[in-house]
Amino acid sequence: MKHGWIFGLIAGIGLSAAAVLYVVSPSKVSPDQIQASVTQAPDLINRAWMLPVAATFKSNVTWQSNGSRCGPASVANVFRSIGEEETTEAEVLDGTGKCWTGICFMGLTLDELADVAKAQTTRDVSVLRDLTSEAFREHMKRANDSGRRYIINFSREKIFGAGVGHHSPIGGYLETEDMVFVLDVNENFKPWLIERERLFSAMDTMDGDKKRGLLMIDE
Repeated sequence: MKHGWIFGLIAGIGLSAAAVLYVVSPSKVSPDQIQASVTQAPDLINRAWMLPVAATFKSNVTWQSNGSRCGPASVANVFRSIGEEETTEAEVLDGTGKCWTGICFMGLTLDELADVAKAQTTRDVSVLRDLTSEAFREHMKRANDSGRRYIINFSREKIFGAGVGHHSPIGGYLETEDMVFVLDVNENFKPWLIERERLFSAMDTMDGDKKRGLLMIDE
């Protein structure tokens, strides 16, 4: 990816060096770190894809177009799975005034992402934060309800030892194994399974002055 135009934009509108670094040089997680941190065993992943909600994605995730647009990409993937018309990042963002440069500088917060989703659907969209571990478990049980979708906002660093905040859809919950299926919209990670409590810990972190959490979309 060429970043010359980004630096020109930065210089023209005075955006901070931190914003540049977020977009151009985000913290990297190596393939070995990914393999050591989460489960991508083919047998379990294949089982996860058969869960009721995951099956609506048809074993396909449309990857985010750049490191800042995980939120819009997550909403686009979820909308595709429930039959909404807006199934690309551009369509999801259209008319919202967000990420108009093509970059969501510093990413979107959970509340901002909720506003984006609400602008494009008549379904109920709710932000869930300050959840207890038990409340999170109950929501994960509902993650297999085909009439509901969740997008989780979590800290990559808590899971992988590096990285920043990230959004991705939840594909479902393997209750016997107590593992959550995360449909990671970053192509370098691809979908993975993780112990529910570890995912909760990564979600139960701060983004600015608010906790991260779940975006819930209901029929």
